[in-house]
Amino acid sequence: MRLGLSSFTVTWSIGIPGYERPAEPLTHEGLIKLTRSCGLDLVQIADNLPLHPLSSDELLQLKQIADEQNVSIEVGTRGTDPALLLTYLDIARTLQSPIVRTIITTPDLAAAEQQLREVLPAFEEENIALAIENHGLHTTLQLVQLFESLNHPLVGCCLDTVNSFGALESPDVVIKRLIPYLVNLHIKDFDIKRVDHQLGFTILGAPAGAGRLDYELLRASIREHDKTSATAILELWTPFTESVERTAALEQAWMEQSIAYLKSIHFIEEKDTDYGNRNVERESV
Repeated sequence: MRLGLSSFTVTWSIGIPGYERPAEPLTHEGLIKLTRSCGLDLVQIADNLPLHPLSSDELLQLKQIADEQNVSIEVGTRGTDPALLLTYLDIARTLQSPIVRTIITTPDLAAAEQQLREVLPAFEEENIALAIENHGLHTTLQLVQLFESLNHPLVGCCLDTVNSFGALESPDVVIKRLIPYLVNLHIKDFDIKRVDHQLGFTILGAPAGAGRLDYELLRASIREHDKTSATAILELWTPFTESVERTAALEQAWMEQSIAYLKSIHFIEEKDTDYGNRNVERESV
């Protein structure tokens, strides 16, 4: 699989509402250049670094920067409002993103399905896929029912390995049920720890390979369903640590550790150290 960064890999460096902003928040351009500095050639720019406030000229300039850095862009938003999705379809066309990743934010899946059906002809015309992320508001069975009902080659799942804890579902359940619909993968590792007074547990983020995510199950499921062409995006749940600056430094360390781990287990494509060379050196996933 082809690995990329996300604006949710470096969330603290961009800024989180309710916390002090970083002295120099990471910008769209900065995220693209960070991706290249990590030896990667794919970035997913999501709703914590929204693209729709940018003008047409700014989007074209961003595409030019990405081309100069040899980085491909995937676009993301949240919600199923048709006007929003069509706006992001235009952005995806400008940035040559093959997908628009989104999250269903209403409990009413029937209403969301109707909104998705409304925009599907426009997505068909551009041959751009809608990647719907499991985000904890709905169960995997509900999402499967949605995918089966839509039954469209340009609608699939942006599978996040951890988000469905919010729907009381573990990653193995998520992988089993949603991999058949996979178009985009969010790799997010985690740990579960008992609190110090022993009365409960917390679910925490972890660098890739340092938590409890079952990479062999994930790898085997991707192969079984022939989904190796889907892209894989690294995301992190980095815990706040004393200050925004210290936390941003920690997420940078986690990012580097995660990329190194995913390469070490050959989960992703490994490129030649000459970033202009796109040849894959060995099989991945």
